[in-house]
Amino acid sequence: MYQYKGLEDTIAAISTPSGQGGIGIIRISGKDAINVADQVFKPKSKKSISAARSYTVHYGWIADDRDEIIDEVLLTIMRGPKSYTTEDVIEISCHGGIISLRAILKQVTDKGARLAEPGEFTKRAFLNGRIDLTQAEAVLDIINSKTDAFLKVSTNQLKGELSHELAVIREHILNTYVEMEAIVNFPEDDIDSEGRKKLSYDIEKAKSKIDQLLLESDQGRILREGMKLVLCGKPNVGKSSLLNVLLKTERAIVSDVAGTTRDTIEESAQINGVPFQVIDTAGILNPRDQIEEEAIKRSEMSMQGADIVLVVLDGGQELDEKDHAIMQTVKGQNALVVINKSDLDNKVDKSEIIGFFDEKRIVNVSALNKSGVDQLRESIVYNVLHTEAINVHGTVVSNLRHIQSLKEAQTLLASSQKGLLENLSLEFVSEDLKQSVNHLDAITGKNIDVDLLDTIFSQFCIGK
Repeated sequence: MYQYKGLEDTIAAISTPSGQGGIGIIRISGKDAINVADQVFKPKSKKSISAARSYTVHYGWIADDRDEIIDEVLLTIMRGPKSYTTEDVIEISCHGGIISLRAILKQVTDKGARLAEPGEFTKRAFLNGRIDLTQAEAVLDIINSKTDAFLKVSTNQLKGELSHELAVIREHILNTYVEMEAIVNFPEDDIDSEGRKKLSYDIEKAKSKIDQLLLESDQGRILREGMKLVLCGKPNVGKSSLLNVLLKTERAIVSDVAGTTRDTIEESAQINGVPFQVIDTAGILNPRDQIEEEAIKRSEMSMQGADIVLVVLDGGQELDEKDHAIMQTVKGQNALVVINKSDLDNKVDKSEIIGFFDEKRIVNVSALNKSGVDQLRESIVYNVLHTEAINVHGTVVSNLRHIQSLKEAQTLLASSQKGLLENLSLEFVSEDLKQSVNHLDAITGKNIDVDLLDTIFSQFCIGK
């Protein structure tokens, strides 16, 4: 078990973001949390909170050593083990100014609490057995969620859905492992080819469940990390207008002057629940100076690393050599051809586009009146995910660490099946099963490196 030397300390931290706000929260956790709060809190009722019931809120003031009032507050008491950390927890809700928060925190630390490390409250919840490591990481994912879809996936993980799936897989493997060890320890119970096939079938039950988790992990990774979408096209075809439509805000300058965008513009957007990093490249083909030369280089680099490219064409003009050159540049990539300005008479010959891209990848839009934009959004998501929507109701693995451990376990299970079919000694086969369980336990935190655990919680903010 992971040893944590500071578990006996009482810790405190500001749990709300720095800056001004209506409410700020200071959290205290540990065996002396109530005693510390009792020393700084002046309840209007004049009653000490040490005798207060759990899950009660008390009105009063925080005062310094000279009995001068620092702020008017509400104090919430949550006694362990039914609290976030399973320890006694106090939360002080004050006004959201940073000066008030810091002043109250100083009083708390002066009375015996120490400043919490990043993620230490959640780390204690994990170390005290209230949640496993997948649920702890889900807390961070919820905090960092950028889309409703990823929030749902993270909430499912916090509820323990991934933990449950892993527990079922682990049980399948351990049952098979125990059966093999019994045969190894009692040689008189020999095993024939049919017996080996049965063991391989039992392993396949676990392996198929891992296969299913990994099958949907690409969608989970996309929800977590987002996708890179690049708009390209010659000057004045409406890339900036299209960017503004996708972002649903006036982010890029729109002008009739060709070449207004002289550098790449990067923004985050949510397209049908999927997070995207949207990049509007400079529509420059013949650089006039070093700045425009650098803009072209950045545009080319963006297109090379894109998950999907939108080639924007002006529907009100016939295609020319510049349009052909741009399409040739991105030919072979995951791309959509967007014929903009569909509100005008269409002069684009689609047969020229089909030489570079499939007709199914052509979308007509008007950034001006927003027609065709919904279809474009659907096409973007479909050509990235290869499905119309992400299923957020099942167990979706999104964490790269989890994915890697599942792949390791999957490889070992496949190796054990191969060993059974090749009549390898069961001692070697069972070792593969044992190692696969270790990889599953690394996901939930039952078996994890100390340094890795510290790294995981260091990504949390202080106060969570």
